[in-house]
Amino acid sequence: MIRIGATHSISRTFTPEDIKTYLEMGGACAGSNTVPEPLIGGMFSYLLGVELPGPGTMYLKQETSFKGDAAIGRPLEATVEITNLRPEKKLIDLSTTCKDQNGNMVAEGRALVYLDREDWPPSM
Repeated sequence: MIRIGATHSISRTFTPEDIKTYLEMGGACAGSNTVPEPLIGGMFSYLLGVELPGPGTMYLKQETSFKGDAAIGRPLEATVEITNLRPEKKLIDLSTTCKDQNGNMVAEGRALVYLDREDWPPSM
């Protein structure tokens, strides 16, 4: 349900093979034992486009501050939370966070999305 305070999370463990594939696709060389930041950002993209708010979501703005390294082979949990609704403009503000298995903040930020769906905004 699209309401202030609604959240959705996913967990993902990036394997060495995932990182190798990502680096090969981009033409980069391995240089670290940490998950590349764009893969963490991709977790937020998945959540926004598939889960909350879901289909019909168009990214307008994303700000992410990376707070720590994410170790390869360790679980990460990404979460989005609706913080503000502007139904007259079909806009939704969300906070975004990603934590490691110990609860340490890996990334945090915010997103602004436009939702173009028949059930949004709700009838008033």
